[in-house]
This record gives sequence, structure tokens and C-alpha cells, in this order.
Amino acid sequence: MRKSREDGFIEFAGGLTGHLFRSACLLTSGDTYLAEDLVQETLGRMYLKWGRISQVDNPAAYAQTVLVRTFLTYRRRRSSGERPVAEMPNTPLVTGDDPLLRLALLQALGQLPPKDRAVVVLRYWEDRNIEETADVMNTSSSAVRSRASRALARLRAELGGSLAELIAAT
Repeated sequence: MRKSREDGFIEFAGGLTGHLFRSACLLTSGDTYLAEDLVQETLGRMYLKWGRISQVDNPAAYAQTVLVRTFLTYRRRRSSGERPVAEMPNTPLVTGDDPLLRLALLQALGQLPPKDRAVVVLRYWEDRNIEETADVMNTSSSAVRSRASRALARLRAELGGSLAELIAAT
């Protein structure tokens, strides 16, 4: 019985890890190391409760909720010994057709406060509705709407005309 439950979790985690990692990368503004840590923490928490979680209607959505809450918790309790720097000493390899656009968007996302960034990722990357986003973030739908509006306005101000130039260049 225990072996089949572990096999079920391994299959679940294997199918969902890539999706969680992409969301975590957006939440962390491209910090792949922190994104890996968040995914590992999320899957660890899921494994501890897998017997009950596997009975949930949508375990993938539950995993996304755990990921976002883990991210927000991490941002609140970040060690005072850590010092943010303007440029990472070793940046990840960016692949795709539009690396400048991708970097500009990740940098702009990084300028948002963690809760605003979480709203943008959930609403516009994960394509969740306001109520689902509010549930994941454990807040009201009006707070989600105001955070989304404020975050999008800040992204527009941050990117300004440079976004149009980046899109035209690609």
C-alpha cells in the first residue's frame, strides 16, 4: 500500500515539476536557484500530506497554492544576512527567440513587491480568475483587483517605451 502511494506521488511530482518551476521562476524574477528551492519545498510539503492531498479534486491547483504561499512566506522571513545585488554573478542561460524581452519582463517583475508579483503571475501567467487568485493568496477578491491594477500600472511605467522597442526588435 505504501509503495503504491509513493509511486503515485512520484508520478504526480514528475508531471508537475516543470510547470511549478516555470511559475517559481516568474515569482522569483528569474532567480532559478531560489525557484528550485521553492519547488523542492513545495513538493516536500505535498509529500508529507500526500495521503490526504491525493483525494483532493485538483492536486495540481493545490500544489500551485502551496508554491505561492511558500514564496510569500519566504519573502517575509528572508534572512537579514542576505544582501540583494543589482546583478547576479552567474546569470542563467536564456533560450528562445526573444531574450531581451524576456530579461526586460523578468527585471520589471522583480521590481514589484512579492504579493503584487504573485497576483500578476497567478492572474496573467497561470490564467486564474480573481476568486481563485484570492483563494490561493488567502485574501479578498477586491484586494486582488487592486493589486493587479497597481502592479500592471507599475509594470507599464517600468517598461515604458522600451517594451515597444524590444518587441519591434524581435
